[in-house]
Amino acid sequence: MPISQKTKLDDIAIDRIIEMAWEDRTPFDAIKFQFGLTEADVKALMKKELKFSSYKLWRKRVENCKTKHLDKRFEGIDRFKCKLQRAISNNKISKR
Repeated sequence: MPISQKTKLDDIAIDRIIEMAWEDRTPFDAIKFQFGLTEADVKALMKKELKFSSYKLWRKRVENCKTKHLDKRFEGIDRFKCKLQRAISNNKISKR
C-alpha cells in the first residue's frame, strides 16, 4: 500500500520525516512511533522526495550507520534524542 494511502502527510510532516531520516542518531523506530511509517515506507518517501543522487548517498549512510537500527545500537542507548538537548520548543537547542 503506498504511503499516501496509509497516512496523509502534509509538507511539514514530510520535511520532519526527511530531517529525522538524515539524522544519524534518530532510529527508524522513532519515525514509526511519531508518524506510523515503517523503515520501508521511509525509504520509499526518501526516494520520492529526494534527488536520486541524494537518495543513493543517504542509503549508503543508512546501511553503515549503527544508530539508525535499534538492533545495531550499543547497549545502554535507549532514547531518541541527546540527553543534553532541551525539550523541543520553538526548535531551540540549549547551549552549554
